[in-house]
Amino acid sequence: MKKNLAFLLVLCFFIVFQGIQAQQSFSRKDSLRGSLRAERNYNVSFYDLNIQLDIQDQSLTGMVEIYFQANQDLSEIQIDLFDNMKINKITTGGKELKYKREFNAVFVSGSFKKNEQYILKVNYEGKPVIAKHAPWDGGFSWSKDSHGKPWISVSCEGTGASLWWPNKDHLSDEPEKGMNINITVPGDLMAISNGNLEKVTEDEKKNKTYHWKVSYPINNYDVSIYIGDYAHISDQYKALDGSMLALDYYVLKDNEDKARNHFEQTKKMLEAYEHYFDKYPFWNDGYALVEAPYLGMEHQSAIAYGNGYQRGYLGGRIPDDMNFDYIILHESGHEYFGNAISCNDHADMWLHEGFTTYLEALYVEYSFGKKTALRYLDYQRPFIKNTIPLIGPRGVNFDKFPDTDIYYKGSWALQTLRFAIKNDSVWFNLIKGFYKTYKFKNIDSEDFFNYVNDFTKRDFTPFFNQYFRKSEIPKVKVKLQINGNRTRILYKLECSEEKLELPIELSLDGRVIQLDASTKEKNLEFGKLFKSVKALNTQALVEILPTE
Repeated sequence: MKKNLAFLLVLCFFIVFQGIQAQQSFSRKDSLRGSLRAERNYNVSFYDLNIQLDIQDQSLTGMVEIYFQANQDLSEIQIDLFDNMKINKITTGGKELKYKREFNAVFVSGSFKKNEQYILKVNYEGKPVIAKHAPWDGGFSWSKDSHGKPWISVSCEGTGASLWWPNKDHLSDEPEKGMNINITVPGDLMAISNGNLEKVTEDEKKNKTYHWKVSYPINNYDVSIYIGDYAHISDQYKALDGSMLALDYYVLKDNEDKARNHFEQTKKMLEAYEHYFDKYPFWNDGYALVEAPYLGMEHQSAIAYGNGYQRGYLGGRIPDDMNFDYIILHESGHEYFGNAISCNDHADMWLHEGFTTYLEALYVEYSFGKKTALRYLDYQRPFIKNTIPLIGPRGVNFDKFPDTDIYYKGSWALQTLRFAIKNDSVWFNLIKGFYKTYKFKNIDSEDFFNYVNDFTKRDFTPFFNQYFRKSEIPKVKVKLQINGNRTRILYKLECSEEKLELPIELSLDGRVIQLDASTKEKNLEFGKLFKSVKALNTQALVEILPTE
C-alpha cells in the first residue's frame, strides 16, 4: 500500500507538472521563440547582466549588455523579453535604436554588418511573472523564511529566461565566454548566482551588490538568482586525479547543521559521475547547492535545492532500501547533460532529461551493483506513457512537455541500447567518449545517433527510429510448440520498424537465455520438454505479448 500510494502521488504530481496530453498545438508566439529566424542569425559571446530588486514591490530594474557578432548583414535583430516587462532604452555605441514588439519578441532596427562585433545595451524594468507552482511553471518565487525575512529565487526552464532579463532566448546560442551577473539587494541579505563570487560592493544606502562571474558557456534558463539570509558552508571534493573541487552550500541559517551532514552525500555522487564520464565539468566555477523556496532546478554551478533534507523525492519515490537525496542526484546529473552538453532545440530535450534520469541508475549501479540498478530502473517504468515520440517538433517552444517520457522512456531507451550492444565495456566507453566529445557544445539527437553508429561500427538506425521517432515500443511474441519429446520455441518482434533487431530474454522453466529477435520469426528447438516459457523485459523496454 505504501508503494502504491507513493506511485499515485508521483503520478498526480506529474499530471500537474506536465499537463499530460497526447498532442500539443503551437502558435505564432511559440514559433517566434523557438525558431531560428533570419533576425536571429547572430552569435552571442557574452552577457553582462545588472539588476536591482525592489522586494516590497516584487519588481526589478535592470540593464544587460549583449555582446554579439552578426553572421550576415542584418537590418534588424531579434532579442527576447516578456511583454509585461518595460524596455526603457536600447543603444549600441551610444546610439539609441528603434525597436518594435511582437508578443515576447523584440525586433531592434540597426545596421549590423557581417562578422562585426557589437554590444547591445538594454535598460528595462518591471514586475516579472510570479510562479504559481515553481519550478514547473516559470517565474519568480517571492517567499519568506521562518523568521519572516525575504527568500527569493527564479526558475524558468521551458518558460524562458526572457521572463526576467533580455537575451537571445534560444537553446542553440550559449555565450561561449560566459557572463557577469551583478545583483543589488538590501544589505542584510545575500545574493547568490552562478559561477564565482568576485566581490561585494556597498552603496551609500547600505545596499550590497554581489558580483558573480560565469567562465563557461551557460544555458539562459540556467541563469538564476537566490536572495535570502543565508549561511555559507565551504567544503571540497577530491577528484580521482587528486585535484580539489570547491563545494559551496548556501542554506537558510536554521538548517546549517542539518545541511553539513546531509550534503556529505554529494561527494559520493560526484565520484560516481566522474567514474562514468569525467570530472565535474564546471570545475573553475565550482559546485554549489543553494537552498531554494521550490523543489529543485539544475542551475549551472548553483543548483537549486529544496528537498527538505530528505531521502528520495520528498521522502519517497525511490526503493525503500535506498537512502540518497533524489534532487541532489538528478539536478547534479544535469551538470553533465543539459548544462555541459545542451540541445539546440526543445525537440531534443530527451538529451537533457533522459540521460540525466539514466545517470540516477548509474549512480545506483556504482554504489550497489548492476542488479540493484536494474531494480531502480524498474521503479521508473510505470511512468512511461508511449503516447508521443521522444523527439518532438522543431522550431517551436515547449512551455511544458506533453508527458514524462523524455525522462523515463529516455532513460529506458538508453538502457535498452546498452542491452542491444551486449557489451558493457563498449557501452561505458561509448557514453564517456560521447560526453567528452560534445562537452560544452550544443547538439541534436542525430549527433548522438551518429556517434553510436560510428563507435560501434553497427547501424542502429532502426533502433533510433523505433525508440525515438515513434511512440510505440516493440512487442515480443513467443510461441511454444511441443512435438513428442522436443520443444520448439518461435519468437519475433512486432513493430513498425521492419529492420529492427533486438536481444530478448526468455525464461525456460526458470532458466534465462538470451536470443536475437527480429521482425522475421525465428525458432529454436530443444530435445526436451519445457513446462513454462515466457519472455522477459527486465533489461529492455519492450512489451510482452501473452505467450502462445
